[in-house]
Amino acid sequence: MMCDGLPAMDLKTPPGFCVAVVADKLRYPRGVQELPGGELAVVEMGGWVEGRGRVIVIGKDGTQRVLLDKLDRPNGITLGPDGKLYVGVVKRIVRIDPAQPGQATDFVTGLPGVGRHLLTALRFDQRGDLYVNVGSASDHCESTSGAEPAADKPCAENEGEQASGVIRKYSITWPGGVVKNWETYARGLRNSMAMAVHPATGALWQGENSRDNINIHMPQLKSDAELPHDELNLIRRGAHYGWPYCYDANLASPEYPSAKCASYTAPVRLLPAHAAPLGMLFYTADRFPAEYRGSLVMTFHGYRQHGHRLVALLPDKQGAPLGKMVELISGWDVKGKQGRGAPADVKQAANGDLLLVDDHNGQLLKLHFKD
Repeated sequence: MMCDGLPAMDLKTPPGFCVAVVADKLRYPRGVQELPGGELAVVEMGGWVEGRGRVIVIGKDGTQRVLLDKLDRPNGITLGPDGKLYVGVVKRIVRIDPAQPGQATDFVTGLPGVGRHLLTALRFDQRGDLYVNVGSASDHCESTSGAEPAADKPCAENEGEQASGVIRKYSITWPGGVVKNWETYARGLRNSMAMAVHPATGALWQGENSRDNINIHMPQLKSDAELPHDELNLIRRGAHYGWPYCYDANLASPEYPSAKCASYTAPVRLLPAHAAPLGMLFYTADRFPAEYRGSLVMTFHGYRQHGHRLVALLPDKQGAPLGKMVELISGWDVKGKQGRGAPADVKQAANGDLLLVDDHNGQLLKLHFKD
């Protein structure tokens, strides 16, 4: 079975779509970015041991070459306004010129890079400023020894200039790409691995990877399989989105029963529990059927029942991603020859196809709509 001249995956898609295998046997791929000319840069994290990551380039003929290696758990990758690659590694972001393999310069340094969520995600806006995820060091502000947080005290890791559980914004001067300054743009966000800038409004949208183990302090729950929901948030400067004090639509977390959740910014949409959105983009091409134009495409990376799929949140009449949720790729949770999927990053190719990486199966895939 073939898809656009490549081997096809045995997965469920809407009519007219197919999923092609562009490359396999990759080493824990976490990010993909098409380069001018059609080559594909892929971030291989290499696992959770530091120093094993690299960026490779896959040519149109399928050949691979190493652009940079010995990276510390690289994750996010994007093209900057200068045409160079920007890659998030632990504690920093590096800039790579695709024409100069083996070389990189530090672009952002001083990221906390500690605890549970130390991987770096990044997204440029239309002005060339950069949003960076600083994931929380904990699940719900418990200590490194596992002690529960004090209900009457602020969560220290989410406070101050070096806070985690936030999104930073770096103001950058172009051309040249010089960081002028940075600010903590929004707080109360456990792990903002999925971010996208709306092409019309310029607003930043975020897919929140919500907390685990809420059932430990809620004995009425047999498990945390359906709570809390992950979230879709519209990010505003200076806003606080409730982590770790609140969950879902501003409900008090069991560790903070007296939290004043109405004072925090609520999500605009609840996503399936533990779906784990890692990649996100607004689809702007014309290749797919018209209903998908303007939709927010998200990878659900989670290993539980609501993960392992690619979805599109269709736009409402105002262009916000609040319409119907459509599964673009599903059936990945069924054990079979293709393995259980764990899609991480997703990017729009120049021809309107969607490129995505599956770190569980080590694959670079393409969602293609057949003409």
